[in-house]
Amino acid sequence: MPVGVLHPGNLPRFSARLIEPAPDPHDVVARYWHVQWRLAATESIDQAVVDPPAVTLTIEAGDVPHGLVITGPHRIAWRRTIAGTGDVFGIRLRPGGLTALGTLDPASLVDRTVALTAQLDPALHALLRRVSVERSVDARVRAADALIGAHLRARPLTSPQLLANGAVEELRVHALRRTGEPLAERLGVSERTVQRALAATLGIGAKQAASRIRMQQAADAVALRGDTELAAIAAELGFTDQAHLTSEFRAVTGMTPGSYRRTLRRIAAG
Repeated sequence: MPVGVLHPGNLPRFSARLIEPAPDPHDVVARYWHVQWRLAATESIDQAVVDPPAVTLTIEAGDVPHGLVITGPHRIAWRRTIAGTGDVFGIRLRPGGLTALGTLDPASLVDRTVALTAQLDPALHALLRRVSVERSVDARVRAADALIGAHLRARPLTSPQLLANGAVEELRVHALRRTGEPLAERLGVSERTVQRALAATLGIGAKQAASRIRMQQAADAVALRGDTELAAIAAELGFTDQAHLTSEFRAVTGMTPGSYRRTLRRIAAG
């Protein structure tokens, strides 16, 4: 299941596929994904996702607002009402990807999903347009791999971009670590250097990135481990106590862990 999907019971109503990138674009592309849906005329889904700290490019068709879209890191759950029919091919970038491929200021995308136009970012728009002319998912993956791989061979990632990639990966792998060597020391740089690298590539800091990763894990645990006490989940994920988990969960998702779990149980019961 995709990490951080709220109301995971909706997932069977979609056709979803996750695809790993080839080695060449790996420093820029975290994952490709493809989603299709076909709903009845009177039906809609309010889907929410606690996204990772990342920028995502999407090619969209059907009952969608825009054809080419860019989504920045969201500090609260990303929400979308889905209706009719749709087809979305996504490229989730690693932290260094946005500034490696385009010219947008990362801070301008925080908490935003906007149409990707030639005026907004000519380079990113051209890249996504070239990928979009391919009709199949596999052909789009091959095109993106080739285009991004060629770009990186001509213009390798800079040290700050590589550092941002490493910082978020360290946060992901060690999300539950609350003691021991600080992030900056593990990366062999100063804390200020880490903060500057993340601000320059994602528009957010290490604390916000870590919080988003931990909240993804909390959403999954609350949804999928219905027999586990919330206090135990809070302790396992490094929250001070259950109240701390509840406060952060409500701030990101708009509901408490308890109310979220009760909603899932009602849906499961029909």
